[in-house]
Amino acid sequence: MSDDVPDGTWAPVADGRPDPGEVVWAWVPYEDDPQQGKDRPVLVIGIVREPAGDVLRCLVMTSKDHDRDEAQEAAAGRFWMDVGTGSWDPRGRPSEVRLNRLVEIPAHGVRREGAALPAELYAAVIAARAPFAGPLSG
Repeated sequence: MSDDVPDGTWAPVADGRPDPGEVVWAWVPYEDDPQQGKDRPVLVIGIVREPAGDVLRCLVMTSKDHDRDEAQEAAAGRFWMDVGTGSWDPRGRPSEVRLNRLVEIPAHGVRREGAALPAELYAAVIAARAPFAGPLSG
């Protein structure tokens, strides 16, 4: 029996380990150059248990407001959803989550936990992501 936590499960636990529904900070590779990247918040949506360590399935987050350039972003194949503010951003800026960019991050690569999304908001993100769910996209 697998101990994987399926994508979409909301399961935050305040135990210092990343769980689905939590926003954590980790190094994320850039889409156009995976050899480079930056430390950024990601929303954990699933966990794959591997012998070498857990792998987190995450959606990338940003504090950049994409509402004003939504059409341009969509034309470029990027789809975002507002998730508001949370303690994951020390400056209290509103955040957005990218619905169609799933990244896999080793759990040991998490730099810190930020906060958990409320269950209702997390469910809304998972529902909005559904049309984009599919193979891993980098």
